[in-house]
Amino acid sequence: MTSLSFRIVGLGLVAALHACVAEAASGSEVASGEAAVRPLLTTWGEQLDRSAVLPEYPRPQMVRDSWTNLNGEWDFALAPSGDGEPEAFERKIVVPFPVESVLSGVASEVRPEDAVWYRRKFDPGKHDGQRVLLHFGAVDWQTKVWVNGIEVGEHTGGYDPFSFDITKALTAKGPQSLVVRVTDPTNRGSQPHGKQSLEPGGIVYTAVTGIWQTVWLETVPQTRIRSLRVTPHVDSGEVELVVDAEGPGLDKTVVRIATKSEGGAPLRVTGKPGESLRLAIPNARLWSPDDPYLYELDIDLAVESGKVHNVVDHVGSYVGMRSVAVVPDERGQSRICLNGKECFSFGPLDQGYWPDGLYTAPSDEALKWDITMTKKFGFNTCRKHVKVEPARWYYWCDRIGLLVWQDMPCGGERGIGPSEADPTCSPESEAVFRAELEAMVDALSHHPSIIVWVPFNEGWGQFKTNEILAWVKGLDPTRLVDGPSGWADRGYGDLLDRHDYPGPSIHPPEEGRAAVLGEFGGLGLVTPDHVWLDVTNWGYQSFDNEKELAKSYKSLIDNLWLLKSDGLAAAIYTQTTDVEGEVNGLVTYDRRVLKIDPNKAAIWNNRLYGPAPKLTTVLATSQDPSSMGAEWSYSTTQPAADDWMASDYDDSAWQIGRAGFGTPNTPGATVRTEWDTSDIWLRRTVRLDDPQLLEDLYLLIHHDEDAEVYLDGKLIKTLSGFTLDYTIVPLSAGAKKLFRTGEHSLAIHCRQTDGGQFIDLGLVAVQTEPADAATAEKGSSSNLSKAKGRGSVRR
Repeated sequence: MTSLSFRIVGLGLVAALHACVAEAASGSEVASGEAAVRPLLTTWGEQLDRSAVLPEYPRPQMVRDSWTNLNGEWDFALAPSGDGEPEAFERKIVVPFPVESVLSGVASEVRPEDAVWYRRKFDPGKHDGQRVLLHFGAVDWQTKVWVNGIEVGEHTGGYDPFSFDITKALTAKGPQSLVVRVTDPTNRGSQPHGKQSLEPGGIVYTAVTGIWQTVWLETVPQTRIRSLRVTPHVDSGEVELVVDAEGPGLDKTVVRIATKSEGGAPLRVTGKPGESLRLAIPNARLWSPDDPYLYELDIDLAVESGKVHNVVDHVGSYVGMRSVAVVPDERGQSRICLNGKECFSFGPLDQGYWPDGLYTAPSDEALKWDITMTKKFGFNTCRKHVKVEPARWYYWCDRIGLLVWQDMPCGGERGIGPSEADPTCSPESEAVFRAELEAMVDALSHHPSIIVWVPFNEGWGQFKTNEILAWVKGLDPTRLVDGPSGWADRGYGDLLDRHDYPGPSIHPPEEGRAAVLGEFGGLGLVTPDHVWLDVTNWGYQSFDNEKELAKSYKSLIDNLWLLKSDGLAAAIYTQTTDVEGEVNGLVTYDRRVLKIDPNKAAIWNNRLYGPAPKLTTVLATSQDPSSMGAEWSYSTTQPAADDWMASDYDDSAWQIGRAGFGTPNTPGATVRTEWDTSDIWLRRTVRLDDPQLLEDLYLLIHHDEDAEVYLDGKLIKTLSGFTLDYTIVPLSAGAKKLFRTGEHSLAIHCRQTDGGQFIDLGLVAVQTEPADAATAEKGSSSNLSKAKGRGSVRR
């Protein structure tokens, strides 16, 4: 990508920014060589004020008053990694935007053999008798830091916060010099790097290098609180707190922790640093997506002086009282339970990428917007996909009420396919992975919104699977561990996770493991003027307009709801926004266009949080390979009469075959009668005897491609495109009224143009248990999960 150097002073200058983006686009290439990067900006990116870049306090789980934000314009240089500090820093960069991003003002590609250098002056302020800490929210990947020419520390890792005590390196007066050097092999190395790639395209995206979260100074006492560990225990009505402290005289210090009950009564506990302290919260108000209530915490560190203790350090924090577990329901199906109650966890896959800031959101408001919009769509969950966010993102999830499945950014020496055994990786690669995974768990364990750790995704860098999963469970036994998400499952983990595009489907449930759909959907729609690439945009299934997209989305959600009867406990839809060439977001990449009306989506999605339906087969399909398959009359030449679908039509000259009809190479098909021409016409007489089963009928159909379904000569459903497996399709109210007890004539016309082909049809009755029933999940299970697709798609 062409190097850029530009400046944005204050608000405005949008035209200048667009010009720089266009300059970057004109010299860029993607892996395919067929598409140019488009100049995409979010509203927040257009309004970026370089004098106040991400000014919010960056660590809301442990707040102090005395701090200085170092975000903004720094000097910048790009040089070979073997060279020393450059003599001149001739360019400017806006911290904390990654070097490759437009908002950084650099937008340059960084190769593994490069080093990026940052430099700035700063004023530490008055700090007599205190320590000055330099904090980095995250830097990708290897970092060295000098203050006034003195090396103060180094750090390896792309996603965790770190800090250095720089007090001894400060001079008595005058501005101080800060220099930072970063190297990053991106996907040329085996370290965790997530979706970053030096060859972006398809499901991998533009690389990210350097400082990408807030840099800040903090003045702290000599004896001070270093970290907090906050663990809610809902069953006992307590919060477990471990306050780690450092500095002189720790043997004479005490920790005081205070909060207030919901009614305002003070609640306190006192103890020693490093001890496990239990703060009782009687009748605690529990945290949930519907009621994200947080207890504010005041934490003091006091030093004994005679008969009194003087407070030397104070931090503010918070806790959400919530529990999560996998528990069998009355039918023995494993369910995710939040605070002891079944909770269907449903939300989008969230990549956390921005067209202007890449890994870094252009503002705190932008971070919050993604979460708020996710809730408006009717989701209660989001899966943060192979990326870690700044602490404020999780803070907003805590405040707004959004459950989080947190992925470990993938890396490793190689990936594995669905049926491959775990590979052996080098001790060095394993050590890096474990160190960064443990750092992620430690840094994020405070947040009540996080309920699931996802160590592996689809075999990407997967190794020692069960050992790693068990190790993570040991690090944090209060949360669920996915095992792993999609593909090469080894029988361990709280979740049995399947990926299916577009889906939906699940694995047959297992005892003690909740059956979840870790990825599905991927419905794509190109929105002109809001795409990253000129061409080669894609989705797992593409649509021409928003109406067809919404129709298909609703159909997926209807089928998802029906899968609850088979034990489906959670699902993750791909995805929140478009990302670079992927156009399968609910929202465009620039966050300017909502592709589906969130009010309508919320109505469809909210159905998932109610009781599971009871499904009864009214007319069986041929999906079970052990069955004979129903007999149909069929013709592969167009009938001479236009009334071929009528009840009294004479089809005695047609052939007789058993369902399903098609070619064996069609995904999800059980073929008993081969059909390889362009069209097929089918007829069958059926008898329906139970009037209660006719109140809410659905088609259970696998069609490849377009199909028309008739009942007694009347068209009851037109289906376009194709399915990859059996799908339950709702009927209109008018079509449902046509069904009655007695004999009926069913007729189908299916046409095929390319690829595999298949047609088979059945009927399913859907009955809903009362929403307030104590046994909301009881009822007979269908074989729908067995009917769904076996294929997985790489993400």
